[in-house]
Amino acid sequence: MVAILLAAALVGGIAGATIGVLLAGDGSGATEVQVASSPTQTTSRSSPGASLSPGAVYRSDAPGVVVITDTRTRVIPPTFFTPSEKEKVGALGSGFVIDSKGDIVTNDHVVAGSSAIRVGFSGGGSYPATIVGTDPSSDIAVVRVKAPASALHPLAFESNAMQVGDPVYAIGNPFGLDRTMTAGIVSAVGREIQAPNGLTIPDAIQTDAAINHGNSGGPLLDRFGNVVGVNAQIQGGTVDGNVGIGFAIPGGTARSVAEELISSGHAKHPWLGVQIDEIDPTVARTIRGLPSHGVVVVKVVKGSPAAKAGLKAATHPVTVDGVSAFSGGDSIVAVDGTKVVSPSQLAAILARHRPGDTLSFAVVRGGASRTVRITLGSVPA
Repeated sequence: MVAILLAAALVGGIAGATIGVLLAGDGSGATEVQVASSPTQTTSRSSPGASLSPGAVYRSDAPGVVVITDTRTRVIPPTFFTPSEKEKVGALGSGFVIDSKGDIVTNDHVVAGSSAIRVGFSGGGSYPATIVGTDPSSDIAVVRVKAPASALHPLAFESNAMQVGDPVYAIGNPFGLDRTMTAGIVSAVGREIQAPNGLTIPDAIQTDAAINHGNSGGPLLDRFGNVVGVNAQIQGGTVDGNVGIGFAIPGGTARSVAEELISSGHAKHPWLGVQIDEIDPTVARTIRGLPSHGVVVVKVVKGSPAAKAGLKAATHPVTVDGVSAFSGGDSIVAVDGTKVVSPSQLAAILARHRPGDTLSFAVVRGGASRTVRITLGSVPA
């Protein structure tokens, strides 16, 4: 997003230790989920043997990258002299074509709450777009345009995992500069970033390829020209611009959510309904009854699957050697026989499941172990 709506591109970087892992419905966390069996709507291919030069990547993929402009209403806070007012403001972001029907992937925060959405193509044409679906839990949205077939150049999603050090390229519209390409590497994988609704998006790709306001929704590409991520956020601290730390929603998440949005207009994510915190070994050695590994439940959402299964939140605050924690409730130490060591790992376990799946949770309370069967729900709207 550019000038007039800068905040959307600066959504809070890395999530803290206490997250909901799409376990909580109160804006605490999120997780990736695979699409249920349905006809494939998007393009995907495995990488060929030979990589492309940066110029070849640009020539191949830039025609598939679009400019997205829209209008939204902004509330101006009241002052001592004037009442609160509303005004129409323009916004700008990026997106990319994914099929021959005119479906375009972008960020939820680029189009959410917007009207008069238009999509501009590399050939100069600009067409009105309608929203197919948005998913604030993953910050992915799909819009559709009725454009000539000659304007549509679908980009393919990559099916292989990225590694730290792999070269990547970002194409988008930073500050309105159409189809600008920047280059860098994968700086880290498995990062957690915050979604527009406060949940946590796991497995994000960190890159030093320059991402600025207006890049939101554009593709992050590998050396074969395939989409490996959707550019979404930058971490700048006190600097309102790129400092070499950008984040992209992983291509697998974007692809699966886009397919669900195209199929049904919405995406479903598994929901447990707890807020959790990682167990610190120092605290575990001191607090009686606290397991040596796992995650401690610090909040249980009323009416959630976790609440129905009888999970109890730890509500007694303790501090050990300057480390704050909670005790007195349940800790999750394994799911379906897989040991849990961190919130992000629990998110990865749940990512393999769908709403309606029933899992066995190994739970410890006061030193006593038990197994709890919980049927995952769907994240509340």
